[in-house]
Amino acid sequence: MGMLKEFKEFAMKGNLVDIAVGFVMGAAFKQVVTSFTGGIVSPLIGLLFNADFKDLKYIAKEGIADEAGKITGEVAILYGEFLTNVIDFIIVAFVMFMVVKAINAMKKKEEPAPAAPKGPSQEDLLGEIRDLLKNK
Repeated sequence: MGMLKEFKEFAMKGNLVDIAVGFVMGAAFKQVVTSFTGGIVSPLIGLLFNADFKDLKYIAKEGIADEAGKITGEVAILYGEFLTNVIDFIIVAFVMFMVVKAINAMKKKEEPAPAAPKGPSQEDLLGEIRDLLKNK
């Protein structure tokens, strides 16, 4: 029973729950960005290349087409798909940067500036040193 209680305390810590919520939201946001890139950005860039952006590739070795028209043995570098994933990453990274920046700005506003510690003035300290030296 002690281990179950310890696990419950661990699982209910604020940071762990926050991380779980952030992870789920990040996964959902990734889907939004992927659909944005695939549905809007890729077709616009594809207009420049007169092709579907995700289908861009460099064929290193030609394949052979069979009777059904299926190409086998082709070796190709799929740079269009790679570039689409890079664009996805840049969009997600930029949005996460903006979210963290906004959260940090809100934290700075919420936290009051710490008061300077009150202590003896410089003159008081010098007086104490003088008194200690007189006693010796």
